[in-house]
Amino acid sequence: MFSDKLLDHFQNPRNTGDLQAPAVSVRVENPACGDVLKLSARFEGDRVSEARYRTRGCTASIAAGSALTEWMVGKSRAELAAIRTDVIEESLGGLPPTSLHAAALCVDAVKALLGTVGK
Repeated sequence: MFSDKLLDHFQNPRNTGDLQAPAVSVRVENPACGDVLKLSARFEGDRVSEARYRTRGCTASIAAGSALTEWMVGKSRAELAAIRTDVIEESLGGLPPTSLHAAALCVDAVKALLGTVGK
């Protein structure tokens, strides 16, 4: 059902936790399933220097948060703004149709994060 990449991110999540100020943090929720993602990022200039996450949700959402934070490091605000669900899906080696909400939650979190730091 889940790819090896997804299971690896779930069993060995990267970048878990919170970042303290001056990092920015957002919390997003999928109202349909109840999954919650808290995303924190520290910027150096225009680029993400560090990212952390906490997720309360299903296997796919936990793995997606891990993949998201790995993807974010080094990205510019413009690159972050261009994120699409397929970026997360590809990072996880695919998602089953019933788990696509996990990638959408990540995209929502990045957009919310950008809304707090400006463009």
